[in-house]
Amino acid sequence: MATNRETVDLVDGDVVRQFARAAVLAALVGASIFVTIPYPFSPAPITLQVLFVFLAGLVLGPVWGAVSMLLYLTAGAAGLPVFSGMEAGFGPLVGNTAGYLWSYPLAAALIGAVVHRGTDLRNPADVPLPIVVAALVAATVLIYAVGTAYAAWLQALEPWEAIAGYALPFVPAELVKMVAAIAIVKSGRLEPVGS
Repeated sequence: MATNRETVDLVDGDVVRQFARAAVLAALVGASIFVTIPYPFSPAPITLQVLFVFLAGLVLGPVWGAVSMLLYLTAGAAGLPVFSGMEAGFGPLVGNTAGYLWSYPLAAALIGAVVHRGTDLRNPADVPLPIVVAALVAATVLIYAVGTAYAAWLQALEPWEAIAGYALPFVPAELVKMVAAIAIVKSGRLEPVGS
């Protein structure tokens, strides 16, 4: 009997390392739910999730940063309690704050595209500070625009009500997260694979 032997090409080592980093950042976003600060001025708590969205875009770039956040959303949809309040399943992906969750892959991709100037990765520690700040501000605006617009649509809120309840109260916390993300990448300890 003749045997049919096929060869399988191995996955490139850089792809494996990028996927591993994407998985680690997805896990860190999920683990960040344990740092949840109830906020009396909003139905959404303060979490560290956005810090890891920032780091995903800064370190992994536009493609793998977005993949990382999609892994996070997939893990939560599959039943892992990685969403705020240790929630899981599809409920959080369609609930009041779902817009924020769905914006995470977009925000990571935006940060990565601005900081890395495309899909070729460079060391974010070498990127001029104004570019990093602009990328983080743009991503924050994107996250809050999508999150607030979705909450307004879902709850039939007036725009000012949605902004007052779902965006403005979090500006100080987001500024702190931006400073933390900048300090982490400017430390030079997180170089992208292949840089």
